[in-house]
Amino acid sequence: MARAVARVAADRRINRFFANTDVPSFKAKLVDQICEASGGPCKYTGKDMKTTHAGMGVTDADFDALVGDLVATLDKFKVPEKEKGELLGVLGTMRKDIVTR
Repeated sequence: MARAVARVAADRRINRFFANTDVPSFKAKLVDQICEASGGPCKYTGKDMKTTHAGMGVTDADFDALVGDLVATLDKFKVPEKEKGELLGVLGTMRKDIVTR
């Protein structure tokens, strides 16, 4: 996840959303969230996505940029299509709570 977070941080289309983020905490919560969502033993203890993104004005283009950064990272590490699809499916269900504009 460190590589994906670094890619997002370098992405001028969306890095403004992370300007005041505690990056180590963000990485840890992201790992737990993905682990839990994919059936792993982790427990996500962060806020729900609607609360977390309220007032941020995230657009479909912003969401797609983040997903694109994640896909590029997964591709770089040759994550198999099945696993990549499962993760993207989980992210897709979150879109309605993240995108507000």
